[in-house]
Amino acid sequence: MKRLITLSCPRLRERSGEGAYQWQFSSQIIADQEEREEGEVVNTSITTSLPRYNAGMDLDGALDQLAHNATAPLDVAELTLSLARDEYANLDVEAYLSELTGMAHEAKNYLRGNLEARVFGLCRYLFHDMGFRGNVQDYYDPRNSYLNEVLDRRTGLPITLSVVAMAIGQRAGLPIAGIALPGHFVAMASTNGREVLFDPFHGGRQLTSADCENLVQQVTGIPFQATAEQLRPVPLRMLVIRLLTNLKGVYLQQEDFVRAARVIERLRQLNPHDAVQHRDLGVSLVHAGQPGRAVDHLSAYLTASPHSPDAETVRRLLNQALKDVGKWN
Repeated sequence: MKRLITLSCPRLRERSGEGAYQWQFSSQIIADQEEREEGEVVNTSITTSLPRYNAGMDLDGALDQLAHNATAPLDVAELTLSLARDEYANLDVEAYLSELTGMAHEAKNYLRGNLEARVFGLCRYLFHDMGFRGNVQDYYDPRNSYLNEVLDRRTGLPITLSVVAMAIGQRAGLPIAGIALPGHFVAMASTNGREVLFDPFHGGRQLTSADCENLVQQVTGIPFQATAEQLRPVPLRMLVIRLLTNLKGVYLQQEDFVRAARVIERLRQLNPHDAVQHRDLGVSLVHAGQPGRAVDHLSAYLTASPHSPDAETVRRLLNQALKDVGKWN
């Protein structure tokens, strides 16, 4: 998916729903963020085995593992809670994992009958009894992207509410995966060769392929065909990239460049060879008043993309950063 971004005075407008933003600056830059990397072959089948839980996850090690293996057997809840500690340093990951385990124990009482009935039961528990809901009133609140806040406030984005469903379903014995539709994120339960799509942001309503096509058309305004490939479960790495890309966009829109830079650094851990993230990190660091840290990233982008349409703009920004650093010496 292409995103149009800039190098100064950002303002955000929604183009195609979650994770799709247009940034307008003094010079336009086309940034490619593929939600499924071209040529990447991954096993995206849903399994019933539980992922490994770590006693105090080594987040840097986990992200490095994901960078090399898009479907590394990591628990999505533990990973996203560990990422939230970047913002909430005192967050008790184990306490939230225990809360999810408790919810899963309660949810098991709702998981009876065929797959459709089990999905209906899980959604009744989550979105009726527990009160989880899509945050339509304040969609771009950054708290919607942090799992601890979603669990505390019972509201979030399509992707974080899907993570809640995935985490609780997995613990309750109902395998659930994320489905990255253009402009929207939904979930899919699967067992014994059967699959059921549902939309956590809209109360867990079950979806047909035609429903998915209509949903994407409504959100993006672009015709969409829900092929088997389009409805393939998204690898964990790409789920995390999409989550962090949403958060990056929110912080840039708020001109909170310190936090934006922190999020982009996490994105770079997942895709260290992405030149665009080098550029965006350098730009954010310049705006955050850290030109010294920005120099290497802007230089790396120009080395990787010397003839890109935005190269001259980035080069001017780099020269300004070097001048600012020179004033300190």
